[in-house]
Amino acid sequence: MRIGILCHPTYGGSGVVASELALSLAENGHRVHLFSHDMPPRLARAPGPVEVHVAQGSPYPLFHSTPHDLAIMSRVLDLHRSEGLDVLHAHYALPHAVSALQVRSAAEQAGLEPLKVVTTLHGTDITLVGNDPSYAPLTRYAIAASDAVTAVSEDLKRRTTANFDGLPPCGIEVIPNFVDLDEFCPGAPPAQRSTAVHVSNFRKVKRVPWLVEAFAMALQQLTASGVDAELVLVGDGPQLGEARRVAQLRNLEGHIKFLGLRDALPDLLSPADAFCVASTEESFGLSALEAMACGTAVVGTRVGGLPEVVEDGVSGLLSPVEDLEGFANHLVSVMEDRERSAAMGAAARERAMGLFDRRRVVGQYEGLYQRLIEGGCDR
Repeated sequence: MRIGILCHPTYGGSGVVASELALSLAENGHRVHLFSHDMPPRLARAPGPVEVHVAQGSPYPLFHSTPHDLAIMSRVLDLHRSEGLDVLHAHYALPHAVSALQVRSAAEQAGLEPLKVVTTLHGTDITLVGNDPSYAPLTRYAIAASDAVTAVSEDLKRRTTANFDGLPPCGIEVIPNFVDLDEFCPGAPPAQRSTAVHVSNFRKVKRVPWLVEAFAMALQQLTASGVDAELVLVGDGPQLGEARRVAQLRNLEGHIKFLGLRDALPDLLSPADAFCVASTEESFGLSALEAMACGTAVVGTRVGGLPEVVEDGVSGLLSPVEDLEGFANHLVSVMEDRERSAAMGAAARERAMGLFDRRRVVGQYEGLYQRLIEGGCDR
């Protein structure tokens, strides 16, 4: 199949999944083109035959900012005219689904071969951006006009159906995020210190300062029990400064590390006793899945699609979103008892293998593409 993929060039879940999907589809023999306004990090360091098209647009005094979206649409249309595409897969409703629909319309008007549009909803494009009154009508149009729409969790499907009337012809199909079990796997032995790790873009929804507060509470109990513990924070973003301020206020020097952006995530995840998710919104929890694949137990909040990924009490521990004390107690129970942490980590790896293996999930996308090309919606 000839497949085009539109995505954000970020470390966030939608950009990561789109990049990994492109690489997997190309590995399976499909002709894959990925379009973005910058090089996605996962593709920048990956070998493989994915053709990446970076379209940034030209600056012009009339524009407040360079119109990347228009440049990307022109590039996609130009390639469809010269080489042809069967499917254009938009990751994130805005702007990519709207851009894909405009390309489909322009192709029809020009008499080019039919082009099917698939939109994958990743979470904040529905729960935050899509629900903003400024964008809701356009989000509704993007969902209803797509040839197929997928959501990364049952929770996101429910919320989309509840918030937006007018569904696509095939309804909304749940295809979860996935993980490369060969790349993300148990490796290094447990760290000498009992370690909790967090990876995110440090946006407000991820609540990194809140997590630092929870760790400070947990550290008091761990220290009293003679456990030497640390929190490792990986990433960068708007709340980095506030997280550092809280760490200083709680006297966590020597017990907390800010590593910034890192690529070698399996090497950081596999030795950890716990992986922390403190989010108020989490449509799936891709970083948690990657930790689980590395054999690391998850301590998280019971929000969105995360309970579909983490089996509470088996592969991790989940607490209500505002329960700071409960979250801290869960950290203590996992970081204090390394045998329990190892058992949960093993269960987490098994769950990742059984439900979220890259090959299995990519096959679901291939099946969806094929059905659309053949003109049907039946699953």
